[in-house]
Amino acid sequence: MASPAWIRTLLIGAATGLTLCLPPPEAEASLLRPLLALLRPQLENRLARACVQAGAGENSELAARLEDPCRKLAVPTSKCLIEETDSSGRGIGVLSELMAGRFGDDSELVVKRCLARLFGLPPDSLREVPLQDLARRFSSLGQPPQPGP
Repeated sequence: MASPAWIRTLLIGAATGLTLCLPPPEAEASLLRPLLALLRPQLENRLARACVQAGAGENSELAARLEDPCRKLAVPTSKCLIEETDSSGRGIGVLSELMAGRFGDDSELVVKRCLARLFGLPPDSLREVPLQDLARRFSSLGQPPQPGP
């Protein structure tokens, strides 16, 4: 398996090279797809760990039971994130945000496109909805209704 330093060097080189000779927006997506595919196993591992942590917190017994379902959920999620990164033309932006260790506008757009896809909505239908509102709404889906005052 490649070391993180090697992958970081590859990403910086690819992003720098692509930035210097930017292709037309419609061609950009297909150029980055192989690079994004290389990152998919790491993305799946990160998604699975985040899923377990979010679902189990400090409960180690629950964490052990969530590992397999979270790993299975991470596969289609990573596939969607890569496909939407590719099809949105935001690949260079997402890669640069990943290299900087931040979650920025390009990453947010890709996440919103995946959520829309999950619910069968047009790709950009959630573009104007703040991600915090979506997170708050999705986190309350499994909660019982709160009694009114």
